[in-house]
Amino acid sequence: MKFKVGRENLLEGLQRVQSVVGTRTTLPVLSNVLMHVENGQVSLTTTDLEVSVRTSIQAIVASDGSITLPVRRLFSIVREMTANDLEFECDEKDNATIQAASSFFKIIGISDEEFPPLPEFSGENSYVLEQGVFKEMLRNTHYAASIDETRYILNGVLLSFRDEKLVVVATDGRRLALIEQEIEFPESAEMELVVPSKTVDELIKNLGDDGEVRIQASENQISFAFDEQLVVSKLIEGTYPNFKQVIPSQCEYRVPIEREALTAAVRRVALLVNDKSNSVRLNFQKNRLEITAATPEVGEARETLPVKYEGKQISIAFNPEFMLAPLRNITSDDVYFEMTDELSPGVLKCDIPFLYVLMPMRIS
Repeated sequence: MKFKVGRENLLEGLQRVQSVVGTRTTLPVLSNVLMHVENGQVSLTTTDLEVSVRTSIQAIVASDGSITLPVRRLFSIVREMTANDLEFECDEKDNATIQAASSFFKIIGISDEEFPPLPEFSGENSYVLEQGVFKEMLRNTHYAASIDETRYILNGVLLSFRDEKLVVVATDGRRLALIEQEIEFPESAEMELVVPSKTVDELIKNLGDDGEVRIQASENQISFAFDEQLVVSKLIEGTYPNFKQVIPSQCEYRVPIEREALTAAVRRVALLVNDKSNSVRLNFQKNRLEITAATPEVGEARETLPVKYEGKQISIAFNPEFMLAPLRNITSDDVYFEMTDELSPGVLKCDIPFLYVLMPMRIS
């Protein structure tokens, strides 16, 4: 195997794939990147057996072949080089040499035969979306997924392909984020899939704003193909809870609020909370919203925003970080806060098919 590749292209490719590699692995080959050279391209693949990422870069190929090399060490070497063109050559003993200007490196690799193969998909359950749309759907929901390993089914994001639309949902039992998008797919491809949070993070990082992403799914695996990249992941097995049950069927009051002003006010007030008193209170009064926090031995804070509200006075407390999460990710100028009373869930909506259900905190 022998080829020449641009330093910047290789560096960018390694950046896209190295994040799935763990610092501690049971198999040495899982610390490596599979480099497969063919048809004027170098494909780079990494895996932790749960998530696999592949990307391709252009190269000048003298001879085809495959090898696996330690991905983090290779990335460090390429990053420190100053020459624009790097020459790779690998022998039958899985040793690779890298030359560039006055630099020379020899790296001991592992045979590509030890690298776990990626699963193949039949194409029966296949969906196509715009990359930018899908990226926004994931970005607007992923933060609500649980990190509690005792509720493993919630440690991911639900993709529900039903009734000619995709509904993306994440919840940890105390909050729920949901967004939907109409897409075309056959009725036979209706299914619900729970994608691990680690995979979702990789997609948010790598998906672009233009072009399409093709999703293919089997019973326990899912793949996302876009541009010159492929992300393959195991699915979380189990039945996702009925998320529709926690969405209030109706709310008594609907209050429009400027998103950036609300974000800034909650963020400032939250400076006065701590782990023992981790809540901010929203006090709705006639044509104004008062946001307060009071923490013993720390102090108190108050912000006031003008709002259009004519209902009864309602005071409702929330975890400030849970409240800020959707506000940081959605881009609408205004949001709508829906509520019924102090003990009922609050619902945040905006001008896209998105909603965020937040359970109130009980404060004595």
